[in-house]
Amino acid sequence: QVQLVESGGGLVQTGGSLRLSCAASGRTFSMYSMGWFRQAPGKEREFVAAISWSGRSTDYADSVKGRFTTSRDYAKNTVYLQMNSLKREDTAVYYCAAGRASNSERFYVTVDEYGYWGQGTQVTVSS
Repeated sequence: QVQLVESGGGLVQTGGSLRLSCAASGRTFSMYSMGWFRQAPGKEREFVAAISWSGRSTDYADSVKGRFTTSRDYAKNTVYLQMNSLKREDTAVYYCAAGRASNSERFYVTVDEYGYWGQGTQVTVSS
């Protein structure tokens, strides 16, 4: 079992930055690929970023490449999403997710591949 708790959301102006954190509990955190998704009102949940078990492999949605960075800290059992140059279209509830990985470099980009989800944190970008 993995429990996930996001934090760090809030209100920020266009062009600003936020860092989201996802604290994980459970003894097997190291065996999970971690992902970030977001969901805006009236839209489906969409992939934002993913990081492998090892932390060496990452992937990003085209809409956030070059602006967002995900990383993981095993000592703190925490995954981060650093968001820079925020745009109004980044406004959404952001969720972190954990998916059991078959190897240390595997990561996932679809909702169905993740078995554990946090409660979400609201990010609002205003002009």
